[in-house]
Formats: sequence, C-alpha cells, structure tokens
Amino acid sequence: MKEKKTINIEIGQNIKRCRDSAGLTQERFAELIGLGVKHISAIECGAVGISIPTLMRVCKVLSVSSDEVLFGLPDTDEQGDRSYEVQLLSSRLSHLPANEFLAVKELLDKALAAMSIAQSNAFHLMQSESIEREASSQQEG
Repeated sequence: MKEKKTINIEIGQNIKRCRDSAGLTQERFAELIGLGVKHISAIECGAVGISIPTLMRVCKVLSVSSDEVLFGLPDTDEQGDRSYEVQLLSSRLSHLPANEFLAVKELLDKALAAMSIAQSNAFHLMQSESIEREASSQQEG
C-alpha cells in the first residue's frame, strides 16, 4: 500500500473540519463538488491529494478560503473564544455569492430581531412580576 503524504493528510483533515463545520455529510458534499463519496473519503483521510480545480470547488461549496483548506486554522488559544468564531463566520460569509449572502443576511436579521423581541418580552414580564409583588406586599402591609 502506498504511504500517505503528510501534506495530503493535513489538507484532508482541514477539508473534513470545514465540511463538518458546514454541516455537510460526505455524500452531500460529494454531490455538490461533483466527486464520488469514496474519492471524498480518500481525500479526507489523506490517501490521495487534491487537484487545483477540486480545491476551487471545495472552497466555493464550503465558503472558505484556499488558505484555510491548505494551511488550516492558526494554532492559538482563541479557538473557543467568541471573537475567533465571529472571524470564522465572517470569513465564510465573505466567500458566499451575492445572492446567498443576502439570503443569509436576511435570515440573520430576522433571527436577531426575533431574539430582541423575545428579550424585550422577557424584560417586560419580569417588570410586571416585580410590580405585582410590590403591589401585593403594599396591600399586605
């Protein structure tokens, strides 16, 4: 059996991490980039390398830069940090085609608006309960 090259293993791991992060199965990912599932598996385990045209399709489908696929994420303690996650999300969004970016932006705007309304309702509910407790204690006293 042919020995795996370190670079193929590293790139394969990076692709797997990006694919997992995008929430894609190997099957769906294979469909989207026009390769077979066995070929995706071979790339991800480092058994085979990746061509430039395939790299371009991978980056487009996963909305990531070629640097992220080729070199991975920086080794820092920031990976659990919110700002780091925001940076990764921003990177993925910046690689989306304009129509997909606008669709994601609209969804995000709606989700944030809904969360704002929910927070506002929770705040008003807490205020009402506080006023009721205060009125109740004044009636008792």
